[in-house]
Amino acid sequence: MTYGLSIRPRVLVNVSRIDMSTTILGFNSSAPIMIAPTAMHKLAHQEGEVATARAAAACNTIMALSFMSTCTVEEVASSCNAVRFFQFYVYKRRDITALMVQRAVRNGFKALILTVDTPRLGRREADIKNKMIAPQLKNFEGLLSTEVVTDKGSNLEAFASGTLDASLCWEDIGWLRSITDLPILIKGVLTHEDAIRAVEVGVAGIVVSNHGARQLDYAPATINVLEEVVLAVQGKIPVFLDGGIRRGTDVFKALALGAQAVLIGRPVIYGLAAKGEHGVRRVIQMLKDELELTMALSGCCHLKDIARSHVRTGHERLQSRI
Repeated sequence: MTYGLSIRPRVLVNVSRIDMSTTILGFNSSAPIMIAPTAMHKLAHQEGEVATARAAAACNTIMALSFMSTCTVEEVASSCNAVRFFQFYVYKRRDITALMVQRAVRNGFKALILTVDTPRLGRREADIKNKMIAPQLKNFEGLLSTEVVTDKGSNLEAFASGTLDASLCWEDIGWLRSITDLPILIKGVLTHEDAIRAVEVGVAGIVVSNHGARQLDYAPATINVLEEVVLAVQGKIPVFLDGGIRRGTDVFKALALGAQAVLIGRPVIYGLAAKGEHGVRRVIQMLKDELELTMALSGCCHLKDIARSHVRTGHERLQSRI
């Protein structure tokens, strides 16, 4: 949520036509709204990621497919014609990571998103309490099994600790770039120090993300560190915001602080659980409608018209009173 930011609208602007279209890594999108990579969509709906992919295609927006999907890369790719990105982790068995990247390339995915905030899985107390059992992930059939015996309550944590490569470091970006020509974004950056390093190692973009606030307690809200990251990269690579987007006003505020687009996760799963593909379409359309209205009421006809001066932070409001 972005309650701490207020919007400073401009008036007496001709807003009879609003254009929200944009390009993301050179690919057209009807709005600066992407579907974030979220795991195991079949826990929400029997059609899983295929339904989500079709909804994204119908709305002309970009979906990022999770490494931990319950539909295969091939099933999603063949479900509809659309631009898609592929999110992945680096596993201890790097041959599996390389194989998954190659499958994404073969199936027409246009970019990769490397999640970098998960050397270990955060303490998911709800999963432990509910004795979360991860379903078999079809992408890994014949390669890995999620059937891990554990006394910790959640076999997902045990699976993650046995597979995630905690030795992953900045130098490994070079290895990743050596196995694919696709642009690589890194997801999970929250500081200007890491943003600067990301530019130095040559990634194609940054996703400011705190993993849905499920990894590190007391990690900042992404909207609160977005501008820090944007200023650090100095326009050299695009910055995207993941987390806390629930309204079109949230999208507007993120754009004003320098994000090129936002990614939505939980709202998509809510829509998928409620009404499958139609529910996801409805969620995306609601956000687009709200963003269009916010732009009109703020005096912005095009995305390029949304400027830093359109928002004021809580700190700035406090400073103005001193």
